[in-house]
Amino acid sequence: MKQKAVFLDRDGTINKETDLLKNLSQLRLLPNVGKAIKKLNLLKYLVIIITNQPVIARGWATEQDVDYAHSVLLERLKRAGARVQGIYYCPHHPNANLKQYRIRCSCRKPNIGMIKKALRIFNIDPNKSFIVGDRTADILAGKRAGLKSILVKTGYGGQDRKYQAAADFQAKNLYRAVDIIKKYGL
Repeated sequence: MKQKAVFLDRDGTINKETDLLKNLSQLRLLPNVGKAIKKLNLLKYLVIIITNQPVIARGWATEQDVDYAHSVLLERLKRAGARVQGIYYCPHHPNANLKQYRIRCSCRKPNIGMIKKALRIFNIDPNKSFIVGDRTADILAGKRAGLKSILVKTGYGGQDRKYQAAADFQAKNLYRAVDIIKKYGL
């Protein structure tokens, strides 16, 4: 049987938006994020983080640095009783400083490579699943993948104006987005 999931953007949705997280001192969870993810766990949703990480392409952090930041993030969430089943990130950027990352890929949001990978690995039904993010790229990626989308007003709050993408729902923050998921989820 296919599972249901909530795909979460990282920066601006789970942790404070810093306009490119370059070191761990910048990693600050937003209020009630641990409680929100714990509620998703109790509602039997898989929680998958998908995040563009152009800091790698720009040479400001290595993939190992990002992996370490994710391990710290997961530990902080675990202390709040929250579980994340997977984290996927895109290290690419079409204008990367580092040549090996300078590609137009299928994983960089609003493309859906990260979502498709998680759908396959975790046997997820997109029709029963959501994406929550603070940027138009998150919303457009969710639309392209057939997910219900929730724009949170934290981080960029959809004001990046990079893509034309209207969310199915809007919420003040991730904690309030869970109320929408509980009400409209299957």
